[in-house]
Amino acid sequence: MRRLVIPLGLAVAVLAGCSSGPELGPVFDDEAGANVSCLVHQTGEPGAFYTEAETRETGRVLALMRYYTQFGALPFCDGAPAGDADRAWAQVYLDLGGPAENVPTPLAGN
Repeated sequence: MRRLVIPLGLAVAVLAGCSSGPELGPVFDDEAGANVSCLVHQTGEPGAFYTEAETRETGRVLALMRYYTQFGALPFCDGAPAGDADRAWAQVYLDLGGPAENVPTPLAGN
């Protein structure tokens, strides 16, 4: 019987290549860029795709900005108030330079 011997360095390199990398958080749900008549609630709070300059992705940020600029004053589809995740995403919009008057619905409290 032959033994398979893999050098430790190679094994570590292979395993490192399989890792998922840093967690960049959920992706903002912009409803696939469709025109909408009400807002959907966001399911998770924003992560590094949106909050960290070095990992920010322009396309994702533009989708967020477009959605809230166009639809941020609409009510939520389910009639429920904004949740913590909704308010966190609205804060990212503000931090990126969007005006508060565009996001009154997701900024509203319970």
